[in-house]
Amino acid sequence: MNKAIGLLKLVQIHPLLWIILALAIATARFMDVCLLLTIIFIHEMGHAAAASFFSWRIKKITLLPFGGVAEMDEHGNRPLKEETIVVLAGPIQHFWMMAAAYGLLSFQLMPEDLYHLFIEYNLMILIFNLFPIWPLDGGKMVFLALSLKRAFPEAHRLTLLISFASLLIFSGLVLVNAPAHLNVWVIIAFLLFSLHYEWKQRRFIFMRFLLERYYGKKSEPSNLKPIHASEQDLLIDVLEKFQRGCKHPIIVQGDDREKHTLDENELLHAYFTEKRLTDKISDLLFLY
Repeated sequence: MNKAIGLLKLVQIHPLLWIILALAIATARFMDVCLLLTIIFIHEMGHAAAASFFSWRIKKITLLPFGGVAEMDEHGNRPLKEETIVVLAGPIQHFWMMAAAYGLLSFQLMPEDLYHLFIEYNLMILIFNLFPIWPLDGGKMVFLALSLKRAFPEAHRLTLLISFASLLIFSGLVLVNAPAHLNVWVIIAFLLFSLHYEWKQRRFIFMRFLLERYYGKKSEPSNLKPIHASEQDLLIDVLEKFQRGCKHPIIVQGDDREKHTLDENELLHAYFTEKRLTDKISDLLFLY
């Protein structure tokens, strides 16, 4: 109960939402907007409840005029299984909501027109959130899938490129089929802004990933994955090979043979604590 109350205290309403509610009252669409916001609220609380179960740090839950965002203060070092559950915990809420609505309709506790509207809104939000566009749930699942085999910065960059391409295709379909749908263009503009911001911040996001990996709460990696490096490789180039959910012993090779093995924390310590930003791997061998 205390956790539920704590999550509710994190809910914030975007100022634009009050304007939308005022317009809804003026145009006699208040019930429709309230229905839509209820679905969005439950969707976001699904994310937040799953994150709370795994003791994630939740910053806030914001309700927007066209959706919601549950912001977490986690930076890519949680187990991939945990993050998959947190991401899917939002979309899965729609299934029990639609099942509950069908039950209410069966017992004649919900008007048929309200039932059809409720199902339509649920399917609309569910399908839209599964589009492979960051920061939608589908985009986050693309990032998680790419992270299984690729280093963090590469998986992040590919996710954003796939998102840009998907948003371009989606915009083209809207332009052909519903060019005058203002609400959809507002959502497209929001997604484009989010993608542009994420792209500009990708280096900072990678550094935050490394910092969390070094200073943050340690979690058991799912597997051990050695990184083979040359003595002449720059420290930052090796760090850019770090992958989510893996522990990396660094196997240093020189003169066509294995010369030394470094722990990943030794590289992180040298980079962040000792500020050896331009060092080569060979420079670290004299330290450890």
